[in-house]
Amino acid sequence: MNTARASSSSTTPPAKGPRSAGTKGIPRARREEQILAAAMDEFGRHGHASASMAAIAGRVGVTKPMLYTYFGSKDGLYLACLEHVAPRLVMAIEKAMAGEKPAAETPHRVLSAVFTVLEERRGAWFVLYDRTLKPGTDLHAAAHRHRRTIDDLAASGTADLLRGHGNEDPLDADALKHVWTGTVGALVGWWTSHPDQSAQDMAARCARLLTAIRG
Repeated sequence: MNTARASSSSTTPPAKGPRSAGTKGIPRARREEQILAAAMDEFGRHGHASASMAAIAGRVGVTKPMLYTYFGSKDGLYLACLEHVAPRLVMAIEKAMAGEKPAAETPHRVLSAVFTVLEERRGAWFVLYDRTLKPGTDLHAAAHRHRRTIDDLAASGTADLLRGHGNEDPLDADALKHVWTGTVGALVGWWTSHPDQSAQDMAARCARLLTAIRG
């Protein structure tokens, strides 16, 4: 009798890994990060309506059913992306606006903060501002709630900026807020089409542009 083989066959099999284990030896938390990164790019490029779960799975190297195992549905994955990036953007903008710093410096600080948050996930801005979301849906309501928070910060910042120039007109402030939010979206869009430009490059570029605009 082969003693070694008998000993091996009688050995208690190793315990299974924890339920939180991911695929191919990758921890679940790390796999979720990979899925979210791929999903934010896909949703950002194509919008929720046209985004492909198969494409997201292919980028990560997992099966499409695995996405449903992790996030439940396409809507669940979109919401996870939204909740991943929106609080980070809000926190960064609030920090950039905090303190007793001159209001005239706020636009550049906010832009720098936005670029820093989006450095590795540029498409995430367009997850938050997804025009394909249907009004009345939970997804639209969730995105609108986060956008409203950012819009309120923009309204506060633009009002402070005008106030520093002696302008208390609320309609001027509202108009400038719309100009500002549109400008940020346009700059992020431009940045997305120039992937060689880093967050630091964009911050420096915006400093030059703002200086030129001020004259």
